[in-house]
Amino acid sequence: MLRPLRLSPMAAALLLAMAGNSAHAEVKVTPSFSLTESYSDNVNLRSDATKRSSWVTEAMPAIDVQANSSRVQFNASARAYWYDYSEEDVPGVRNSQYQYNAAGRVNVVDQLFYLDASAGGNSRSISAFGPLAEDVNGNRYTSENQTDVNTWRISPYLTHRFGTFASATARYSHDSVQSDSSSIFGNSTADGVTFDVVSGTGFRNVGWNLHYARQEVDNESFGDTSSQNATIGLSYRLGTTVSLNATGGYDKYDYQALGGKTAGASWSVGAGWAPSARTNIQASVGRHYLGNTGSLMALHRSRHSTWKLGYSDAVTTSRSQFSLPAAIDTASMLDSLFAATIPDPVLRRQAVEAYILAAGLPSSLADNINYLTNRYMRQKLLQGSAAFNWRHSSAVLSAYASERTALSSSESDSGLLGSQLRALNDSVRQAGLTASYSYRLSARSTALASLSSSHSRSLDTDLSGKQNSLRLGLTHRFGRSVRGSIDLRRTTGDSDITRRDYTENAVSATVTVQL
Repeated sequence: MLRPLRLSPMAAALLLAMAGNSAHAEVKVTPSFSLTESYSDNVNLRSDATKRSSWVTEAMPAIDVQANSSRVQFNASARAYWYDYSEEDVPGVRNSQYQYNAAGRVNVVDQLFYLDASAGGNSRSISAFGPLAEDVNGNRYTSENQTDVNTWRISPYLTHRFGTFASATARYSHDSVQSDSSSIFGNSTADGVTFDVVSGTGFRNVGWNLHYARQEVDNESFGDTSSQNATIGLSYRLGTTVSLNATGGYDKYDYQALGGKTAGASWSVGAGWAPSARTNIQASVGRHYLGNTGSLMALHRSRHSTWKLGYSDAVTTSRSQFSLPAAIDTASMLDSLFAATIPDPVLRRQAVEAYILAAGLPSSLADNINYLTNRYMRQKLLQGSAAFNWRHSSAVLSAYASERTALSSSESDSGLLGSQLRALNDSVRQAGLTASYSYRLSARSTALASLSSSHSRSLDTDLSGKQNSLRLGLTHRFGRSVRGSIDLRRTTGDSDITRRDYTENAVSATVTVQL
């Protein structure tokens, strides 16, 4: 049976309050139901010697809710999947699955007091070296290397503008990350505060900002950790298109370190270039207590394309990436792309939703696989994406490359890895890409192709894993509320940990009714 959503009573009450307070808002509720019949020649993604083929009947009820007013913004979606297999007692497969996301903001006191809340749940990969739950083109039935992770977050904050001098924000947040694999990835809660002061419009060419953040994390299985970060920033405008900036600060972390410092000063210098509303580039170089660092964020938009490129170097954890994911949001990417041809925001949002649905795109574009680990790590991440919209076709490309280096002791991961693989997560490099292309055959029919590929390697053990997926499909809209699709899928992968390769070929037919 489907597991109940493990959402805290407080978070559930706040999210319901957001929906309830939107009585005078524009509310859109879209329920739907999908029925899929598939055949897979390797439904549990095993090696040739142990693989099993099966017909799979899949039922998926879903609901999407949007509510917007001057005081409330609320968006939520939920999907439940039930699987029935023609073959009995197939090992290593799931009978059900769910995913949900909800996020909202309440304007409690205008221009003073606001409240954010969010919740989410989905299947996640336990390790970066096995079948990947995050692969939207891949097999959804296997239970190997997967666990369900649920998160929620509540964040009230105060904001105030001091005339033209400055504006200030004080925020408190409480969040939770829970996993079905709680014995190896500790369930945890965190409390944090942040303070930000930013110069106002009274400063024309010179700007400044102050930032302070502190977080306390309580892990049920592996103890408490904390972090503090403080920075001061200065900027100077050179004309209308170029700006210079510099920051200085101090970082302090409290965890069971492998050795060396866990605190120290930081600084950076950089520049920004924004020649038009369509192009913006921000870059910096600097140093923190772990060594040299840098950052890059570049955005360019033309009539038929949008490009993004970013680089970051930060101390992070798996739990923080689950609670505040940093992947490239697909909807915002496409919104920028369609802005040139669809100026109306409501019509543009509808066009974005229709494209994501027709192309089978995920909610976020390619990012490094956020495998389970209880350790602090330094992550260097380069990711880029591009979206194109032509007269009869569209395409979305995304790629990433990352390196994670563990900073805290491997003892907290002993349940995940065991003694033989103790060093697996010490230093991990990942690279991957996704690409999708859709061609509008007619006003009702669309052909699509999508490809995803990922590769992970442990630098200390030299073990690696990879997965590639290809999907070809055809969708047709039979009426205003009925849509059908046929898909062909091929998934291949291998892992040095399990010492086996796997290949799956599958075909599926789906009918979706919007209620």
